[in-house]
Amino acid sequence: MKTRATEMLGIAYPIVQGGLARVAKAELCAAVSQAGGLGQIATAGLDGAEALRAEIHRCRALTDKPFGVNFPLGRMDITAMMEVALEERVPVIALTAGNPAPWIKRINGAAKILVLIAGPELAKKAEAAGADMVATVGYEGGGHLGRSDETTFVMVPRVVRAVSIPVLASGGIATGAGLLAALSLGAEGVEMGTRFVATVEAQTHANYKQAIVAAEPSGTMIIKRSLGMPGRALVSAYAQQVAAREAAGAPAEEIVPMIAGNVNAIATDEGRMEEGFAWAGQCAGLIQEVLPAGEVVRRMVEEAEQGQRRLRAAFGP
Repeated sequence: MKTRATEMLGIAYPIVQGGLARVAKAELCAAVSQAGGLGQIATAGLDGAEALRAEIHRCRALTDKPFGVNFPLGRMDITAMMEVALEERVPVIALTAGNPAPWIKRINGAAKILVLIAGPELAKKAEAAGADMVATVGYEGGGHLGRSDETTFVMVPRVVRAVSIPVLASGGIATGAGLLAALSLGAEGVEMGTRFVATVEAQTHANYKQAIVAAEPSGTMIIKRSLGMPGRALVSAYAQQVAAREAAGAPAEEIVPMIAGNVNAIATDEGRMEEGFAWAGQCAGLIQEVLPAGEVVRRMVEEAEQGQRRLRAAFGP
């Protein structure tokens, strides 16, 4: 499959694995890249710059394919980790959840830069700052979303119209049909998080993976809206408690500790799903089993090709 995204990233298929905090380590990253997509190592959840260096080295021991490192902005000091990524000549750097402009300037062409955004205005700002590519996430997505309730199907063509750089679609995508739909909307690839959590190589508790497999779209909910940083999580007793406190008007000083990383880890790392919260998108309703990450990529490509043949038949000779 050939798009501007595959050519720019040096990959066979326009499938990018999301930067999943504490989940996306060398094993998952390498498995996706080895299968022809682009894997990413998440810096969120790593214990400092040398821990990132170790993950990069482990990834390179597992694959010689391109991969990326994902940096959340504004939530932690990424300075030392960014220097490691540049020293190690990581081919792709993804920036999310903050102002990417200073970091794009620091990277200064040393890596291809993917910026995660939500909507055309942020896409235009990322392009003006020097991003090589953007991924835009709709309301269906898991984890942190934009502040609007705009869906992927509406957002993607609006972002494609707004910028000249390649656009990846994110949010609600877990199958080859979703990949084909994204390409039809003008995107040049997809970025997926939830589908890659439910994989063998994802470094997270089996209970989290099985909760995604078992969930319907209605089994997800939005939290953190009162903080201006809405995110979609699996429904749990704890997530409902957070939402209830937000609805009651609890101040940020009360909500922020409730959604800290250590509480997220109760579910993702320890598997106590009702006592913490875990991010997941509505596409959980499309995920039926935990698979090797490479098999996820292979099936998506096969499904997209089958869908393409079906569409050609529909249009006639």
